[in-house]
Amino acid sequence: MPTDGRPRYGFRPVVEADLPVITGWLRQPHVAEWWDDPETEIESIREHIDSVSVEPLIIELDGRPIGYLQSYDPHLEDDHPYQDQPTGTLGIDLSIGIPELVGKGHGSAILRQFADELFAEGTPRVIIDPDPANGRAVRAYEKAGFKAFDTRTSQYGPALMMALDAPEETEQQ
Repeated sequence: MPTDGRPRYGFRPVVEADLPVITGWLRQPHVAEWWDDPETEIESIREHIDSVSVEPLIIELDGRPIGYLQSYDPHLEDDHPYQDQPTGTLGIDLSIGIPELVGKGHGSAILRQFADELFAEGTPRVIIDPDPANGRAVRAYEKAGFKAFDTRTSQYGPALMMALDAPEETEQQ
């Protein structure tokens, strides 16, 4: 743990051996409520293991897998509904798979750390699109600094569009 007392999370690429664990998470009631059928979702995740447009990741806490995160570039898919976002924007989706860890502040901490890592790599904006009815997720995203800017309906369903922009660089004088 860092000296400030906050947990540090690890993010590693999903491999085929992770798919049964992710399937189990997708079947948890707190996840299943917001994701599609686990078999459909797991096939999509499997297809993205070697994808250029989507990066599927396992979230680890102290080396223990605790959730799934994917980042995606909406500009790399011809029909993606978020192509109106600035070039370089990355979207993310997140699920904490272990029920005992939900509601403990991990979601917002994971998002903030991951977004900071993306900003350090040059990403100008990170977006996330929870279902507006998912109050727990919306509150976690707000706590991480995301701000709502639009509501939409796409092939993925209703979405509250939220964004976190990279901090402005202070000019050297």
